[in-house]
Amino acid sequence: MEIEKNERINSLFEFYQPLLTEKQNQYLELYYADDFSLGEIAENFNVSRQAVYDNIKRTEKILEAYEAKLHLDAEFQARNKQADEIQQYVKQHYPDDQQLNKLVGRLENLEEE
Repeated sequence: MEIEKNERINSLFEFYQPLLTEKQNQYLELYYADDFSLGEIAENFNVSRQAVYDNIKRTEKILEAYEAKLHLDAEFQARNKQADEIQQYVKQHYPDDQQLNKLVGRLENLEEE
């Protein structure tokens, strides 16, 4: 459950990071990406642990609100799922079609960007 939440927040952060304040960015990056504890973040910013906790929880809600309105992450996940299905289908049914496999290769490269 905790891993899923971390993945979710990191994914939302990738899309909506530019919309957050500098402090929100720093706290989330330290907490979710760099695995800092609340106490470590509080010490680095000379604030209370509770202040860091409140800021992170508020920022999580902000990210979820952005996603509820804009759906960038959901659409990205849907496109990736569809691309994976196309890739599997082509590999199974058309392994010798060079042009089709070249197009699928380009699709795979787009996913990695």
